[in-house]
Amino acid sequence: MYDIYHFTGGDLEEAPTGDLRTVKGSERTKQRILRRLLTNPGDYVFHPQYGAGLAKKIGETVNPGEWKALITGQMLLEESVDSNPPPAIRLTTIEGGVSVSIAYTDATTKVNESLHFDVTR
Repeated sequence: MYDIYHFTGGDLEEAPTGDLRTVKGSERTKQRILRRLLTNPGDYVFHPQYGAGLAKKIGETVNPGEWKALITGQMLLEESVDSNPPPAIRLTTIEGGVSVSIAYTDATTKVNESLHFDVTR
């Protein structure tokens, strides 16, 4: 399955043909995970429960157990993330936010994947 290539916070990109660039496979999964984790619940009118809202949590006291449970639960809502083994999340406090590292298995290919991003103010 294809999606439009778009990283949260970035612009849409043009393909060499002049159409919108598309994405599939593991890159699609990574983009979908980032979008889900960084979207605030209520931001999507037709899906008010969608998203983890990690960016809204910056400035609050970081509760690693809460963040890990939230991230894991949201990731398992993505069809392309395998639930066995469950995603492994590592959080590191950095200046102005939290660095997130996630190891997970792609449900389609059964390949181990990783994703790293920072959530900062």
